Amino acid sequence: MGQPTGALRYRAGQFLRALTARVSEDEVEQAICILTPEARALFRRQAVQDQRHGLVVYHALRQAGHTSPHLLAAALLHDVGKAAARLAAWQRAVIVLLERFAPRLLARLSRGEARGWRRPFVVHARHPEVGARWVQEAGCSPLTIVLIRRHHDRLASCQTEEDRLLAALQAADNLN
Repeated sequence: MGQPTGALRYRAGQFLRALTARVSEDEVEQAICILTPEARALFRRQAVQDQRHGLVVYHALRQAGHTSPHLLAAALLHDVGKAAARLAAWQRAVIVLLERFAPRLLARLSRGEARGWRRPFVVHARHPEVGARWVQEAGCSPLTIVLIRRHHDRLASCQTEEDRLLAALQAADNLN
């Protein structure tokens, strides 16, 4: 099996998991207890597939032994900025495929105003910044805000505690 075939199979599975995503109220309540009431409301504003993804990233970090409440809050809320545009499943699929197979095209489509047919691409590109602003308004810690803002940044090195937490968030995010 070649790399492109394996990547397509993985992305197809990811798409199907997003279509069938479910969250239980008990699981949500246990996880979001670390958030401020305003941040809890933000978590619940996310699409179900983003809630499920945030919970999976949260659990992956917990299983890896991470206990930082700032990191765990960032895990739950790192994609909250996507709620700025309720993206349909097919729009998400197109974005994921473009990220993998045509990143320069995605970058071009993501420029400009978030209007018309470009809206999904622009919102996706800006969701870390939008999410960071929202969690700041919701009273989250400065470290949680930075982790959300930077969750798509490339790390050159892990010199600081912030960088180490960001690397852990990115690793859990990329696996899930």
